[in-house]
Amino acid sequence: MQPIERRSLVDTVVDELKREIAKGSWSIGDRLPSEAELGSILGVSRTSVREGVRSLVQLGLLETRQGDGTYLIATDATQVALRRTLHSADSREVITVRRALDALAASEAAQARTDEDLMQLASHLQQRSLAIAANDTAAFAAADVAFHLGIADASGNRLLSDIYASFDTSLRESVTDASCLSNGSDPDKADQHEQLFLAISAGDPDSAQAAALGVLEQQTRLLNEWS
Repeated sequence: MQPIERRSLVDTVVDELKREIAKGSWSIGDRLPSEAELGSILGVSRTSVREGVRSLVQLGLLETRQGDGTYLIATDATQVALRRTLHSADSREVITVRRALDALAASEAAQARTDEDLMQLASHLQQRSLAIAANDTAAFAAADVAFHLGIADASGNRLLSDIYASFDTSLRESVTDASCLSNGSDPDKADQHEQLFLAISAGDPDSAQAAALGVLEQQTRLLNEWS
């Protein structure tokens, strides 16, 4: 026999709120009911609700805005923790991890992409080219990241897509660091984003994987040249 676990009301509140978040009772950006309303629903005091909410704020799931209420800002505590870790990683570490993810995403996307996926990827590439022409580093990074996130989405693997999405901020910083625009030089003629798109469009997983790795080799080279 095992001792019966004694759980505090705060722990119970945390578990109930997590359960509601997992069920999709609230969407990202939604404001939660007030402490009084939650206390009434859960049958606990406002103090217990306040402490439970504070725990979820620390986990990165909720955000309390002074005078406005508490909002849902994330649904997965594990993904939040990963984002926090990635935020402190440098560009070379991000590229190293991306070798595995990008190769897999490109290969899977070449086999699973839809016509709509291809239209989205083509649009991101066009925005990327326009940003290069306008010498707009921020727009370039945004379009480049959207392109790679789009490939992960096109893979049809939701877990891969979610993991890749966790890299959003780190990806943007990595791309900016290795951007020819941010270093005042001309766009690299060896850029392989177009080849990557064409390989995915053609349904060629091997060529898509090779092009994805080529893109990262290019970023590594640019980082080494400018560091």
